[in-house]
Amino acid sequence: MEAVARLRNYPTSPRKMRLLADLIRGIDVEQALNTLKFSTKDPSVPLEKLLMSAVANWKVKNEGTDVAGANLYVKTIFVDGGVVLKRMQPAPQGRAYRKRKRSNHITLIVDSRNPETVIAETTEA
Repeated sequence: MEAVARLRNYPTSPRKMRLLADLIRGIDVEQALNTLKFSTKDPSVPLEKLLMSAVANWKVKNEGTDVAGANLYVKTIFVDGGVVLKRMQPAPQGRAYRKRKRSNHITLIVDSRNPETVIAETTEA
């Protein structure tokens, strides 16, 4: 049973957030949390909180199931562009440069791996 968590209008560019999202896509939740915790990139903190929120949502959805034995992993994560705030910055000779302050939306889905799936993946590798 999968659980979803979303972060809307986070004020960083989608490209910077996608670099972190690519690091944790498809790996176990514990490993993803460690990767984000020790990452030097600034958006790793809200992404770590979002991952913990998705795990909490999974716990609520699957009452009576142990998280440690569930073998949770990041099933899907994608980053979409959000609202772009357009601002003007003074430039030489009375001109103005346009600054685009980007934001993004993140959707993260966690799921538990079935024991059959884990066995099939290890035999294929």
